[in-house]
Amino acid sequence: EKYKDQGFEVFSVSLDSDANRWRKAIEQDQLTWPNHVSDLQGWRNGAARAYGISSIPHTMLIDRDGAILATHLRGSGVESALRGVFGK
Repeated sequence: EKYKDQGFEVFSVSLDSDANRWRKAIEQDQLTWPNHVSDLQGWRNGAARAYGISSIPHTMLIDRDGAILATHLRGSGVESALRGVFGK
């Protein structure tokens, strides 16, 4: 929410292959952002293959041009990376 007005958005790419399990995980994990996508291809998912994702969860900070700015972010690392991008 803090960086929303500056164009920051969260996207979840699921590696599930079962639609019901995917929807249930969104609810159980309380993933409140609106952007959840899945092609239900599991580890054959195009995004996972394109970005070399080999474990989950996997976090990445990607700019508007698709360049990876940071990866494997956890906890305060997320906030630190966002401050570096947005300068606040």
